[in-house]
Amino acid sequence: MIRHIVLWKLIAEDEAGKAADAATISAALTALVGEIDGLQSLSVVRDEVGGANHDLALVAEYDSLEALAAYQVHPAHVRVATEVTKPRTTERACVDFEV
Repeated sequence: MIRHIVLWKLIAEDEAGKAADAATISAALTALVGEIDGLQSLSVVRDEVGGANHDLALVAEYDSLEALAAYQVHPAHVRVATEVTKPRTTERACVDFEV
């Protein structure tokens, strides 16, 4: 199994804007579970402490590296990334590892 962790900084600077953008991103990404083969689970969470380097995190698990690679180019994921996530974020960091 592969765990995929992505961190984002949100463009919005006010709390209401961050909350709205986080909810929009979370809804769009979690809807991909069950739509993309090999994607076992996916959750999106906000930083609760404040002042951290990133505002939002995605934690997802895939059957294999091949399943993660297929997810990356799947049209549904590409649509969410380009239409929902990228317009609301300024920075992205990612790590993938076997569990």
